[in-house]
Amino acid sequence: MRILADENMPYVEELFSPFGEVIRAPGRDIGADMLVDVDVLLVRSVTKVNAELLRKANKLHFVGTATIGTDHIDQQFLSDKGIAFTNAPGCNAYAVCDYVLSCLLLIAERRQLTLAGLTMGVVGIGNIGKRLLPRLQALGLQVLVNDPPRAAAEPDFQSTPLNQLLQQADIVTFHVPLQRDGEHPTFHLIGPSQLELLKPNAIIINACRGEVIDNHALLQHMATHPQLSVVLDVWENEPNPNQDLLRAVDIATPHIAGYSQEGKAFGTSIVYDHWANLHGHAPADVQALLPPPDLAAMILAGAPKQSILKQLVQAVYDVRNDDERMRQAVNQAEYFDRLRKTYPLRRELLSTHIQFLELAEPVARDTIAQLGFQVRT
Repeated sequence: MRILADENMPYVEELFSPFGEVIRAPGRDIGADMLVDVDVLLVRSVTKVNAELLRKANKLHFVGTATIGTDHIDQQFLSDKGIAFTNAPGCNAYAVCDYVLSCLLLIAERRQLTLAGLTMGVVGIGNIGKRLLPRLQALGLQVLVNDPPRAAAEPDFQSTPLNQLLQQADIVTFHVPLQRDGEHPTFHLIGPSQLELLKPNAIIINACRGEVIDNHALLQHMATHPQLSVVLDVWENEPNPNQDLLRAVDIATPHIAGYSQEGKAFGTSIVYDHWANLHGHAPADVQALLPPPDLAAMILAGAPKQSILKQLVQAVYDVRNDDERMRQAVNQAEYFDRLRKTYPLRRELLSTHIQFLELAEPVARDTIAQLGFQVRT
């Protein structure tokens, strides 16, 4: 068997090499000629899997993407050709939650904001959004949610209308798939008229797909609303984002919000498990793939105030490092993809135990656990 895999997809050799030859290639360079005599194709979001790419795929029986999103995959074409497919829903959800927390606590410190009591809007309550909610509540935030597809499918789901959420929220974070058409499109979900609804000093975070926010409109809006704080991990026209926008935002990162060791391991293992199940093989042992964390435990002596929570989160993941790397590299050729390819995979909050030095109030332990850490009793 021949397995063609994106070079940035980890643990492929460990899981697939017992069953065949693993061939690596840059995701953006995977072309039709490379699919001749290939049995399994493993990709990430930069590879567009469609009829053009697969026109010479004479043996292909399985396509897997180690991503939550599937907008880069022509699933109907795969189905018509009888090619099995899976994505990896939820694989990097906790990593993206960690990213949002690190950004939120950093912006709050810079602006001297107390998060407790502020209102935060979460647009998209899927694998990421639903895991983010308890973390935001642990910070004392009042949370509004918007997810029209879920509201349509679940009569009891309370979805705040988007325009109302944008008007009321102090902070808005986006976690929707990219849908260009259909009943609930998300392409340019946020354009000039939606931006005008935001509070002048709002904070917006986008870690889903760049096209969800009209980047040109955002840059124009920022020019007349200097108090707006913007965090972008995803951009229109990747891997060539608007450099004026990059310089203008508060935090800029190269589409790495989900790049944790745990997330990468889960992404590949979910794809492998689907393929293995089709062929009668045992599932992956994810924990056996992961090395021990560098920061295994921390000790708290008192109540977890916002400043302490920021220190705990940044000890595991400090988004400032990724922001600085991107700003330093922006004038280099092909910097965006290189930063992603050479990204030093971080660990997730769940890899670190928090122990309390003295008997702590249950609410303190609950807060730490809700944020995503493991709590030692």
